Amino acid sequence: MKKLSCHKFFVFALSCLSFFMLSGCGYTTRSMIADDFKTIYVTPFINRIDITSEANAARKYRIYRPMIETEITRYVNNRYLFDGNLKPASKELADLILKGEVIEFRKDPLRYLDNDDVSEYRINLVVNISLWDSKADKMIWQENGFIGDSTYFVTGPQAQSENNAVVDALNDLSRRVVERTVEDW
Repeated sequence: MKKLSCHKFFVFALSCLSFFMLSGCGYTTRSMIADDFKTIYVTPFINRIDITSEANAARKYRIYRPMIETEITRYVNNRYLFDGNLKPASKELADLILKGEVIEFRKDPLRYLDNDDVSEYRINLVVNISLWDSKADKMIWQENGFIGDSTYFVTGPQAQSENNAVVDALNDLSRRVVERTVEDW
């Protein structure tokens, strides 16, 4: 009798284990994009930052960096190469087209010292992006106010230059753009 109950327990445990193993979530390094899409063309980002507007309280942390749109385009293309899910291609051969425009470049203070000097800043790169199916000439998705950011200290042992922080923000933005593109829409 004891042998029969042990056998039933073993069969029950094996059945439960099989059920959980087969119904569990799977992990894959493959992207969630459709198999139809293998290539992408990144149009050069357009700079829509208004540098002629008057300064006021809401705009006092906006800054300008010449050719930031070119840097964003280059970083996004390089990130697609690094990711490998979509291969950058010419506009004529691409399955997808990514369009983007830079709308804001900000440097916001985060921390102050006792004497009201800023000790930490955040760099924000804000873009509007949209992904298009080039064959159907149809928009797949659009994101407005998409942000890449980086923080940096200007004093102390963790201090770094603003230029290094901008590079970090460019890397963050390009990573987020590529992740948004290859994730399930």
